[in-house]
Amino acid sequence: MAKKLVYDKVLFTTIMLLVGLGLVMVYSASAAVARGRGAAVNPFLIRQAAAAALGFLVMAIVMHVDYRKLRDRRVVYALVAGVLFLLVAVLFSPQLNATRRWFFIAGISVQPSELSKLALVPFLAYFIDRRKDAVNSRDVLWPAAIVTGLLAGLILLQPDLGTAVLLVSTAGLMLFLAGLSWRFVLAGAATALPVLYLLVISVPYRRARLFAFLEPERDPLGAGFQAMQSLIAVGSGGLFGLGPGNSLQKLYFLPHPESDFVYAIVAEELGLVGALAVVALFGVVLWRGLRAGWRSPDPFGRYLAWGFSTMLVMQALINISVAIALLPTKGIPLPFLSYGGSSLVVTMALCGVLLNVSQHD
Repeated sequence: MAKKLVYDKVLFTTIMLLVGLGLVMVYSASAAVARGRGAAVNPFLIRQAAAAALGFLVMAIVMHVDYRKLRDRRVVYALVAGVLFLLVAVLFSPQLNATRRWFFIAGISVQPSELSKLALVPFLAYFIDRRKDAVNSRDVLWPAAIVTGLLAGLILLQPDLGTAVLLVSTAGLMLFLAGLSWRFVLAGAATALPVLYLLVISVPYRRARLFAFLEPERDPLGAGFQAMQSLIAVGSGGLFGLGPGNSLQKLYFLPHPESDFVYAIVAEELGLVGALAVVALFGVVLWRGLRAGWRSPDPFGRYLAWGFSTMLVMQALINISVAIALLPTKGIPLPFLSYGGSSLVVTMALCGVLLNVSQHD
């Protein structure tokens, strides 16, 4: 009798807790803005709930599709080619806030850079699986470098430095976990760090963010405004917070409280206890994702699960670090919690892959 496949219920429950908390926090953080626009019903909550429903449907479908179907040259190349096409096409879309990151279809915005996450990890897992005993060979390193470079380069043109850094970091970590030699790790770091420095210093607004990060009090009403207001929100929460819906910083003090700085609102309303609980939930996602990969019956599933879970948690750590002023300001969402349909649907899709891998131990 065939073994009945059972998904990881701990991981599934954690995902649903994060999605539910995200809906509550988006509603709370956006309430003042929605009222200011004269909306009878909070449009941020409506859109986020719709994205959550679509994301749940996508996750439910993906978790029942054998992940090994992705271990096909035609599939991984099609994913990469499709995403590259969209990343080129979006560069010709209308500008929004001096960026070209979104397609607008029937009033719905779609962010192609989010899809790059679903393309890069399966591609790298495929090549690592093919040459698992020769990760340091050209057969693995050249395809990994070219595809990662193309995806990150096109995303930088939008511009979106945060997502580009996330993709490069994920690729490097996946190769390291697969056994990449330390000399390649050090060579990659020696190349990437000066490039990152130039990308920051050569662009005025990024340079201003860096200096504001180092000394936000020097320009508290300008470049350092977001960092200062975020820290005020985090510090105001104390141990147990001001209570759900009682944030003061969301009242037009903290910019984008429902998206980039939603973690600051979590800390203000739910306190240190709530903020640490969110970190703990992401810790569970990492634990169960790594566990699913470790118990996978093949290397492809292992690196697929490790890639998606580490990418997800790295993104969360970057966002949280920005909110508590450990990193310069970046426009990168907190998975599950930040307002944004593309991010939520893609995040739940990759969670569907993790849940599917968890069934095959």
